[in-house]
Amino acid sequence: MEWAELIGRVAAHGDRGAFKLLFEHFAPRVKGFLVKTGMNADAAEEIAQMTLLAVWRKAAQFDPATAGAAAWIFTIARNLRIDSARAAARQAKAAVSAEQHQTPDVMDSPETMMTRRDDVSRVAAALERLTEEQSTVIRMSFIDEQPHGEIAAKLGLPLGTVKSRIRLAMARLRDLLDD
Repeated sequence: MEWAELIGRVAAHGDRGAFKLLFEHFAPRVKGFLVKTGMNADAAEEIAQMTLLAVWRKAAQFDPATAGAAAWIFTIARNLRIDSARAAARQAKAAVSAEQHQTPDVMDSPETMMTRRDDVSRVAAALERLTEEQSTVIRMSFIDEQPHGEIAAKLGLPLGTVKSRIRLAMARLRDLLDD
Protein backbone atom coordinates (compact mmCIF):
# COMPACT_ATOMS: atom_id res chain seq x y z
CA MET A 1 0.00 0.00 0.00
CA GLU A 2 1.37 3.42 -0.96
CA TRP A 3 0.44 5.59 2.02
CA ALA A 4 1.76 8.80 0.49
CA GLU A 5 -0.52 8.27 -2.51
CA LEU A 6 -3.52 7.80 -0.20
CA ILE A 7 -2.69 11.02 1.64
CA GLY A 8 -2.43 12.74 -1.75
CA ARG A 9 -5.90 11.46 -2.67
CA VAL A 10 -7.28 12.78 0.62
CA ALA A 11 -5.64 16.15 -0.03
CA ALA A 12 -6.71 16.43 -3.66
CA HIS A 13 -10.22 15.02 -3.54
CA GLY A 14 -11.21 14.48 0.08
CA ASP A 15 -11.21 10.77 -0.79
CA ARG A 16 -13.02 9.07 2.09
CA GLY A 17 -12.03 5.59 0.91
CA ALA A 18 -8.36 6.52 0.97
CA PHE A 19 -8.79 8.06 4.41
CA LYS A 20 -10.56 4.93 5.66
CA LEU A 21 -7.57 2.82 4.60
CA LEU A 22 -5.19 5.26 6.33
CA PHE A 23 -7.32 5.26 9.48
CA GLU A 24 -7.66 1.49 9.64
CA HIS A 25 -3.92 1.03 9.26
CA PHE A 26 -2.50 3.87 11.34
CA ALA A 27 -5.01 4.44 14.16
CA PRO A 28 -4.20 1.18 16.01
CA ARG A 29 -0.47 1.64 15.42
CA VAL A 30 -0.52 5.21 16.71
CA LYS A 31 -2.51 4.10 19.76
CA GLY A 32 0.00 1.30 20.42
CA PHE A 33 2.88 3.75 20.08
CA LEU A 34 1.26 6.12 22.57
CA VAL A 35 0.52 3.34 25.06
CA LYS A 36 4.19 2.29 24.85
CA THR A 37 5.19 5.85 25.74
CA GLY A 38 3.22 5.57 28.98
CA MET A 39 -0.21 6.92 28.11
CA ASN A 40 -3.29 5.13 29.35
CA ALA A 41 -5.37 3.41 26.67
CA ASP A 42 -8.24 5.92 26.70
CA ALA A 43 -5.96 8.94 26.32
CA ALA A 44 -3.98 7.11 23.62
CA GLU A 45 -7.20 6.34 21.75
CA GLU A 46 -8.21 10.00 21.88
CA ILE A 47 -4.82 11.21 20.66
CA ALA A 48 -4.83 8.58 17.90
CA GLN A 49 -8.20 9.85 16.70
CA MET A 50 -6.99 13.46 16.88
CA THR A 51 -3.92 12.44 14.89
CA LEU A 52 -5.93 10.94 12.08
CA LEU A 53 -8.30 13.92 12.12
CA ALA A 54 -5.21 16.12 11.67
CA VAL A 55 -4.17 13.90 8.75
CA TRP A 56 -7.56 14.54 7.15
CA ARG A 57 -7.34 18.29 7.73
CA LYS A 58 -3.65 18.73 6.89
CA ALA A 59 -3.27 16.21 4.08
CA ALA A 60 -2.42 19.03 1.65
CA GLN A 61 0.57 19.95 3.85
CA PHE A 62 2.14 16.51 3.50
CA ASP A 63 5.28 16.55 1.36
CA PRO A 64 6.49 13.06 0.46
CA ALA A 65 9.85 14.55 -0.53
CA THR A 66 10.62 15.51 3.08
CA ALA A 67 9.21 12.57 5.05
CA GLY A 68 7.49 9.27 4.61
CA ALA A 69 3.78 9.02 5.35
CA ALA A 70 4.30 6.98 8.53
CA ALA A 71 6.95 9.38 9.85
CA TRP A 72 4.66 12.34 9.14
CA ILE A 73 1.69 10.71 10.89
CA PHE A 74 3.71 9.60 13.91
CA THR A 75 5.22 13.09 14.19
CA ILE A 76 1.71 14.51 14.37
CA ALA A 77 0.87 11.95 17.08
CA ARG A 78 4.03 12.78 19.03
CA ASN A 79 3.32 16.51 18.87
CA LEU A 80 -0.28 16.00 20.01
CA ARG A 81 0.96 13.81 22.88
CA ILE A 82 3.38 16.54 23.95
CA ASP A 83 0.66 19.19 23.70
CA SER A 84 -1.65 17.00 25.77
CA ALA A 85 1.01 16.43 28.44
CA ARG A 86 1.76 20.14 28.63
CA ALA A 87 -1.92 20.99 28.95
CA ALA A 88 -2.32 18.40 31.71
CA ALA A 89 0.72 19.80 33.51
CA ARG A 90 -0.67 23.33 33.28
CA GLN A 91 -4.03 22.14 34.62
CA ALA A 92 -2.36 20.26 37.47
CA LYS A 93 -0.22 23.27 38.32
CA ALA A 94 -3.28 25.54 38.28
CA ALA A 95 -5.22 23.08 40.45
CA VAL A 96 -2.38 22.86 42.97
CA SER A 97 -2.07 26.63 43.01
CA ALA A 98 -5.82 27.06 43.53
CA GLU A 99 -5.80 24.40 46.26
CA GLN A 100 -2.93 26.10 48.06
CA HIS A 101 -4.87 29.36 48.10
CA GLN A 102 -8.06 27.71 49.36
CA THR A 103 -6.84 25.34 52.05
CA PRO A 104 -5.09 26.43 55.19
CA ASP A 105 -1.51 25.29 55.66
CA VAL A 106 -1.46 21.92 57.37
CA MET A 107 1.68 20.45 58.80
CA ASP A 108 2.73 17.26 57.09
CA SER A 109 3.17 14.24 59.28
CA PRO A 110 6.74 13.31 60.24
CA GLU A 111 6.45 10.20 58.06
CA THR A 112 5.42 12.29 55.04
CA MET A 113 8.24 14.75 55.62
CA MET A 114 10.75 11.90 55.93
CA THR A 115 9.46 10.22 52.78
CA ARG A 116 9.60 13.50 50.89
CA ARG A 117 13.17 14.10 52.14
CA ASP A 118 14.13 10.57 51.04
CA ASP A 119 12.60 11.15 47.61
CA VAL A 120 14.46 14.43 47.19
CA SER A 121 17.70 12.74 48.26
CA ARG A 122 17.19 9.86 45.81
CA VAL A 123 16.48 12.24 42.92
CA ALA A 124 19.47 14.44 43.83
CA ALA A 125 21.73 11.38 43.99
CA ALA A 126 20.42 10.16 40.63
CA LEU A 127 21.00 13.59 39.08
CA GLU A 128 24.60 13.45 40.28
CA ARG A 129 25.09 10.17 38.40
CA LEU A 130 24.10 11.75 35.06
CA THR A 131 26.67 13.19 32.71
CA GLU A 132 27.28 16.93 33.08
CA GLU A 133 25.49 17.60 29.77
CA GLN A 134 22.42 15.60 30.80
CA SER A 135 22.34 17.06 34.30
CA THR A 136 22.51 20.59 32.92
CA VAL A 137 19.59 20.18 30.50
CA ILE A 138 17.47 18.38 33.10
CA ARG A 139 18.01 21.14 35.66
CA MET A 140 17.29 23.87 33.10
CA SER A 141 14.18 22.13 31.79
CA PHE A 142 12.55 20.76 34.93
CA ILE A 143 13.92 22.82 37.79
CA ASP A 144 14.30 26.20 36.07
CA GLU A 145 11.29 25.41 33.81
CA GLN A 146 12.98 26.80 30.70
CA PRO A 147 11.61 25.91 27.25
CA HIS A 148 13.78 23.62 25.14
CA GLY A 149 14.40 26.37 22.58
CA GLU A 150 15.68 28.70 25.28
CA ILE A 151 17.96 25.97 26.65
CA ALA A 152 19.35 25.37 23.15
CA ALA A 153 20.04 29.09 22.70
CA LYS A 154 21.71 29.44 26.12
CA LEU A 155 23.91 26.38 25.61
CA GLY A 156 24.61 27.09 21.94
CA LEU A 157 23.29 23.68 20.91
CA PRO A 158 20.85 22.54 18.23
CA LEU A 159 17.31 22.05 19.56
CA GLY A 160 17.39 18.37 18.58
CA THR A 161 20.52 17.83 20.68
CA VAL A 162 18.86 19.39 23.72
CA LYS A 163 15.77 17.23 23.25
CA SER A 164 17.88 14.10 22.80
CA ARG A 165 19.86 14.82 25.94
CA ILE A 166 16.67 15.34 27.93
CA ARG A 167 15.15 12.12 26.58
CA LEU A 168 18.30 10.11 27.33
CA ALA A 169 18.65 11.70 30.77
CA MET A 170 15.04 10.90 31.64
CA ALA A 171 15.54 7.28 30.60
CA ARG A 172 18.72 7.11 32.71
CA LEU A 173 16.95 8.71 35.70
CA ARG A 174 14.10 6.22 35.36
CA ASP A 175 16.60 3.36 35.43
CA LEU A 176 18.46 4.82 38.41
CA LEU A 177 15.30 5.50 40.42
CA ASP A 178 13.81 2.08 39.68
CA ASP A 179 16.79 0.37 41.32
